[in-house]
Amino acid sequence: MPLIGLDLEKLKYPHNGLYTVCWQLGQRLPRYLLPNEELLYYLPAGFRGFDNVRYETLYYQWYHRYLFNPPKTAVWHALHQDTNVFPRRRAGKLVLTIHDLNFLMDERKDDRTKAQLLRRLQEQVDEADRIVAISQFTFDTIQEHLKVDTDKCCIVYNGADIQEYPSFDAPCYRPRRPFLFSVGMLLPKKNFHVLPALLQHNQYELIIAGAPHGDYFRKIQEEAVQYGVSNRVKLLGPISDQDKYWYLKNCYAYVFPSMTEGFGIPPIEAMHFGKPVFLSDKTSLPEVGGNLAYYFRDFEPDAMQKVFEDGMTHYEQYKPAAAIIAHARQFGWDRMTCEYLKIYRSLY
Repeated sequence: MPLIGLDLEKLKYPHNGLYTVCWQLGQRLPRYLLPNEELLYYLPAGFRGFDNVRYETLYYQWYHRYLFNPPKTAVWHALHQDTNVFPRRRAGKLVLTIHDLNFLMDERKDDRTKAQLLRRLQEQVDEADRIVAISQFTFDTIQEHLKVDTDKCCIVYNGADIQEYPSFDAPCYRPRRPFLFSVGMLLPKKNFHVLPALLQHNQYELIIAGAPHGDYFRKIQEEAVQYGVSNRVKLLGPISDQDKYWYLKNCYAYVFPSMTEGFGIPPIEAMHFGKPVFLSDKTSLPEVGGNLAYYFRDFEPDAMQKVFEDGMTHYEQYKPAAAIIAHARQFGWDRMTCEYLKIYRSLY
């Protein structure tokens, strides 16, 4: 009876993309199991969830960082390369999902630290039986910086369906004007501070939702003051799924100038509503948005303003909402779940 183990310990960090991936995979896998297949979920201490889902539980303990020997499994899936634990003895076959190598572009890390992180990741890659990249961009980055057998690599795109709440109409903040929306952790790599400049020469509001990290939120506020639009920039902090649904459904446009993304779930969520989406042209975002998004190739205010104005003119003239929605439907959580299950079954 095959036992499939999943490292879902990153569920301890809500309100980010990795949490969403772990939650969606953990919730959906049981729907597709054969009668003889079982699940073992490695969860944060005290985590409770996955109602009506059949699975065994293994909870995180501090010593797992140094000695982690899970029960014997047919397959163990490490859902993120930056896992706090990694099986020290073989627990059946090992699947490793690599989301990105963003640490290589982190200016806060010196070359020695980057080299150490790269060596650690190489050790994990060497031990894994299957390597999963979440985008072609991530796969290309892996090949550039790591020694890897491409025959054991594959690409599985994240899902990005959004839970709908059609009767919900009570957002935590109700804008007074048409508004631009973005969501993500408030980190420098998300590049949100370039967005207030888009509010020049118009009367839109800008709403950014996401947990603040450090003092980066002050940078966003300072930019809003510099351009005289501070009264039209709202930083909401973490929001509920209902709030996110409302803002995505009702925004004038979705803006996401992130500099480092392994995939980029939020833009696809916005595309589910047929919204015009404005992205940076960095890392995986052109792959995700395709030719149905508009791209910032320069973050100078005048250049961004032109991209935005030209993009909205194109959107209003050609009305591509139906094509945008069709594009978004390619990225489904059920599809992602079935692709992972196919990988597991190929290993036992």
